[in-house]
Amino acid sequence: MAPEPQFNGWLGLDANSAKGNLTWGPYTPKPFTESEIDIQITHCGVCGSDIHTLRSGWGATDYPCVVGHEIIGTAIRVGSQAAKERGIAVGDRVGVGAQSGSCLKADCEYCSDGDEVACPHMVGTYNGKFEDGSKSYGGYADYSRTPGHFVVKIPEGLESADAAPMMCGGVTVFAPLKRNGCGTTAKRVGIVGVGGLGHFGLLFAKALGAEKVVAISRTTGKKADAEKMGATGFIATQDEDWVQNNAGTLDLIISTVSSPDMPLSGYLALLAPKGQFIQVGAPEDVLPPIHAFSLIRNSIKIGGSLIGTPKDIEDMLELVVEKKVKPWVQKIPMKEANKAIVEFEEGVPRYRFCLVNEENVKKLGA
Repeated sequence: MAPEPQFNGWLGLDANSAKGNLTWGPYTPKPFTESEIDIQITHCGVCGSDIHTLRSGWGATDYPCVVGHEIIGTAIRVGSQAAKERGIAVGDRVGVGAQSGSCLKADCEYCSDGDEVACPHMVGTYNGKFEDGSKSYGGYADYSRTPGHFVVKIPEGLESADAAPMMCGGVTVFAPLKRNGCGTTAKRVGIVGVGGLGHFGLLFAKALGAEKVVAISRTTGKKADAEKMGATGFIATQDEDWVQNNAGTLDLIISTVSSPDMPLSGYLALLAPKGQFIQVGAPEDVLPPIHAFSLIRNSIKIGGSLIGTPKDIEDMLELVVEKKVKPWVQKIPMKEANKAIVEFEEGVPRYRFCLVNEENVKKLGA
């Protein structure tokens, strides 16, 4: 039996931790069972969810909390059931996204249909509670202990620092793009926001075959970057006639922004009849009100999407390798996690931060 790893990570002890006040220290993971996989972490992406959770922005956080749900590392201990289900062996490079648990029961209409995200017993990779009452802890750490069902193999030809931000940020936009017909029934796609999520949206819309990919942002400041990511058009909402000049020109819009002040009615006006608007950004306040006829007049559908399933992640990684999708990632030593979360909140990343556990990279030769 492999020795028990020493679980240490960057602990958020209260809401003030979101201001760059994480503390490195030990924590107790869930008990190891034959369904678990222990991962020696080499990389972990920085996600907006980390900041929201650290400051209790989406509700009360159960402190202490180790955030980080864009985890890449090496499997160092694999339970027999996990090995059988996932085909993962000690030494494999693996990843974990934002979900680390669900009921997985045969009579669950969601888990049995491969839609684990919708399970009422969904457990987040951090700030969650497993069925046995133990807490879930994330990837700003040396090790992760995760139920094997939610661990995926990382394919060859993909750098770990690029793969990490895809585990949540990437699949959060990939899943609704694919599910809502990007490149097939939805040829004209708009992405609201050119940030961490939005940049993935542009990359994946192009990779999935959309004929028209439009970046939608407040100003033209990121227009050149958006075009390099695959945008064929750009809408700046600070322009006076942005709605009138672009009304009815899109089949699908994915909104990645987290501002409660977004011009939602204007976004809906950009959709052609029977168009779809999917919100994935999660403001800490309510969305703006809309007039019913914004939906009724052209049979517009509005909805949301939460992360992605293990199968979604695998499909995304397959597309990334096939189409040679290259995200824009900046690497930061994990020992500088406090600096990373402060700069993330200040809007510094272009367009995702990835923490690198340099000691583990050296130990593993990863």
